[in-house]
Amino acid sequence: MKKHSFLHVLLLASFFLTANTETSYGQKAGVNVSAWPRGITYEIFVLAFADSDGDGKGDIKGMTSKLDYLKDLGVEGIWLMPMSPSPSYHKYDVSDYYGIHPDYGTIDDFKKFIEEAHKRNIKVVMDMVINHSGSQNAWFKDARTNPNSPYWDYYVWTHKDDPQTTVPGRIIAGDSGNRNRWNKVEGSDYMYYSYFGGNMPDLNFDNPKLREEIFRIGKFWLNDIKVDGFRLDAARHIFPDDRPKDNHRWWVYFRNEMQKVNKDVYLVGEVWAPAEIVGPYMQGLPALFNFDMGGAITKAVNTGRADSLTINHKKIRDFYKSINPGYVDATFLTNHDQNRIMSAVSNNLDKAKMAASLLLTLPGSPYLYYGEEIGMQGMKPDEHIREPFIWDEKAKDKSRARWVTPRYSSDSSVVPAAQQMKAKNSIYNHYKTFIQLRNTSRALTYGELEPVSFDNKEVCAFIRSTSDESVLVLHNLSTSEITVTLPGNLTEYSKVAFKNKDANVKNNTLKMAAYSTVVLKK
Repeated sequence: MKKHSFLHVLLLASFFLTANTETSYGQKAGVNVSAWPRGITYEIFVLAFADSDGDGKGDIKGMTSKLDYLKDLGVEGIWLMPMSPSPSYHKYDVSDYYGIHPDYGTIDDFKKFIEEAHKRNIKVVMDMVINHSGSQNAWFKDARTNPNSPYWDYYVWTHKDDPQTTVPGRIIAGDSGNRNRWNKVEGSDYMYYSYFGGNMPDLNFDNPKLREEIFRIGKFWLNDIKVDGFRLDAARHIFPDDRPKDNHRWWVYFRNEMQKVNKDVYLVGEVWAPAEIVGPYMQGLPALFNFDMGGAITKAVNTGRADSLTINHKKIRDFYKSINPGYVDATFLTNHDQNRIMSAVSNNLDKAKMAASLLLTLPGSPYLYYGEEIGMQGMKPDEHIREPFIWDEKAKDKSRARWVTPRYSSDSSVVPAAQQMKAKNSIYNHYKTFIQLRNTSRALTYGELEPVSFDNKEVCAFIRSTSDESVLVLHNLSTSEITVTLPGNLTEYSKVAFKNKDANVKNNTLKMAAYSTVVLKK
């Protein structure tokens, strides 16, 4: 097989707090101390987010009209799923790497979006899909009909009699269930390789010309369009699974090339794997998604037990830091490839809120999947974890997309954003509270993690500290009020800096309501 040898007093006058929420922090009121990429990033599937022209399809102008919504929520960055021309609804099979799909708008629309986002101090990261192109890409269309095409070697070919074409591909992660890796070309004796499926032929990174083409594409979006960086799809699959070092080296090379255009370029990679496999990618990719953390948080809220959640998180962070001390831990609950967090906790609002509380108080640079903040539901297949955002009651909702008939997130199952923004106890205001808590706390944004263990495993507790601030965070994962006695080494944390439900501390004893969070300071 010819495949790829290469290389946080927090008293906020404007703070819309949930019922019974109290705060008291040392920072100046209302001032953010977070700086992206350490702040909150919001993932958007453009087709489903906001429709500007009534055609039922979310678009760039629709997103632009919602930037103030995102700014008010506390978002500092946006990750956009693919927007390039493509025959599919998801657009991960790119037909033109230099274009915008006409359903979404134009290059000028996108430039305006970036300009308006930047005015609000929001960065923009776009999905870059380079493990494969789409089968309707001009490169592939030319190559599949002509072995002498200049694009032939952009792809991976073998003869139909090659024995490896009959061997099913090995499933190594949740990113693909495709086993049929070799695909026939009608009217030809050749077959092409595709990790994800026949409509997404793999690109051949052993080819220097292809590598240079990819660099040109990245530099175009950075230099000409002014995006701030890329979310790198399928970063583990540039080269085959048996060539991990080539994958690691490639991303070092790619980052170096992108820094020639923007020295502060942000690259976040998708490596759907355990920490020991993810770690080496930090040589070239300073930010990587923490798939372990999302699963661990979901398990904790579903079981009502903290168990080793924070201990394992610290182990992973320490491991990553040993490879790249400046790494960015891109934490999240779920994303566009996974069942939504609300569905993953069986539509239990208390558990969904607790998942958010954990995500936004633990270390990392959190990513939110669009609609998570209003409790959108969704389960596979993928179309139904990417359903239209619900902005208002259906009769009033001029921005709602209609690209797919919702199976999970509808007016009967999700309270629209417009109503939730006015309701103190909504999941929207829960998210907003915790985002602002985090954004205005140095300890919660930048602080190191020190796990704290109690005999009661229903308590998830940890210390977050910087040189000028230290806080003790406690979460009650249970359905009942609990009493926690602080051990001698923690009694200095005697003041309630934040609580989102009834809680009080007296004589080193803390009472916490069910599904509550308390932050104590010295």
